[in-house]
Amino acid sequence: MKEVTVRTGDVKAPRESRALPVVLILDRLRSAYNVGNVFRVAEAARVEEIAACGYTACPPHEKLEKTARGCDKLVPCRHFETTTDAVGEYRGRGYAIYGVETVEGAQWYWEADIRFPCALILGNEALGVSEEALAQCDGFISLPTFGCKNSINVGNCAAVVVFECLKRTLVQPL
Repeated sequence: MKEVTVRTGDVKAPRESRALPVVLILDRLRSAYNVGNVFRVAEAARVEEIAACGYTACPPHEKLEKTARGCDKLVPCRHFETTTDAVGEYRGRGYAIYGVETVEGAQWYWEADIRFPCALILGNEALGVSEEALAQCDGFISLPTFGCKNSINVGNCAAVVVFECLKRTLVQPL
């Protein structure tokens, strides 16, 4: 049998190394644990930063820190009063804005035409992305669901879409 070694510890990688040209805009997420999970995903893929909007927890926050496992100290985070404020900031800096939502006409994540740099809006666990934010999107990305439920956990959704973005930038570097 072939010997396999599993990496069980963290590595020291400078944050200054090439970042994925993606910002995650969190629109009124209720669960600080979910926000911590998004920080883990963001750090693993080297997302540029997180924009916590409205009542979304942002560091320092005890529950967020529990699931972020230190990633809250590695990924830059800014707080915005509203998601539309965040969208205006990133659009002004040249980012394409995508709502990750189950709206009519959304493209499945593997088919979506994603332009970089981009900002991905992830919505409230029960309410989704706000109507005001949806109105400002350049496009919509969704994950197909074939079960009874309309969507999956926001942290899991973030992982799918962020790693699709990472794959695209690795396969076709910017």
